[in-house]
Amino acid sequence: MPELPEVETVRRELEPWLVGRRILRAARADAPEGPKYAGLERAAGQRVEGVTRRGKFLLLPLSAGDELIIHLGMTGVLSPQRPERHLRAYLELEPQPAPGPNPALYFRDPRRFGRFLVVPAGDYRSLPTLQALGPEPLGAALDAPGFAAALARSSTPVKTYLLGQRPVAGVGNIYADEALWRARIHPATPARALSRRKAGALLEAIREVLSASLAAQGTTLSDYRRVNGEVGAYRSELRVYGREGEPCPRCGAIIAKITLGGRGTHLCPRCQRPPHTKLLYTKPL
Repeated sequence: MPELPEVETVRRELEPWLVGRRILRAARADAPEGPKYAGLERAAGQRVEGVTRRGKFLLLPLSAGDELIIHLGMTGVLSPQRPERHLRAYLELEPQPAPGPNPALYFRDPRRFGRFLVVPAGDYRSLPTLQALGPEPLGAALDAPGFAAALARSSTPVKTYLLGQRPVAGVGNIYADEALWRARIHPATPARALSRRKAGALLEAIREVLSASLAAQGTTLSDYRRVNGEVGAYRSELRVYGREGEPCPRCGAIIAKITLGGRGTHLCPRCQRPPHTKLLYTKPL
């Protein structure tokens, strides 16, 4: 968290405000030196030429051939308002001719899992997850046969494989649970055990839940905020995630929470039958 809908919402809000602005200064605040905040000084004097997204990463190409990479981690928030606590990095921007938001962008990150760094454009050697991302789930380049072929390459539980970002980019814990419920697939099912029909149903479910969340500006459970400080509205639409002990909205069975690959996982034990193999989780949380 945040996942694709939240990051894309932030991207859409940043784009009209940032593109064309010159960066006067880019610096760490309360953040250690190291690869997560590397190269920021190089951004000074460059203009922001775009605000794009790849999976859960924000990519800001700069005018002198560099790229500002931002990953919100678990608790990162971008805002033109300086936070009182947990400020990790910031951009000082050239003021706009007309009155508008404060001429700065601040990165607040209480749990310190985020990234805010500058690299030569396209050089992602220090970001192996970004370098190895699978295709975008809402893009035209991904089709059902290609997705099925990607799943067929792994024997790991399908949810764990989705979280690894290889078969598709940007899907995290929340939307993996929601999509697997929609497709009636148990999260512990080995990825390669899914038929082409089931793989196609899963891809359709991923696209449905991501699109619906994006229309609601994402899901706020605790920390996620839009650039303007507002929350995402999709939480009320979640069907299984965070609803353990409640009835399944499809069949009425009680939603369970299990541990799978070290991650809390929500499912309906009736709608999502376990695979005919030893389950790779331990016990209910």
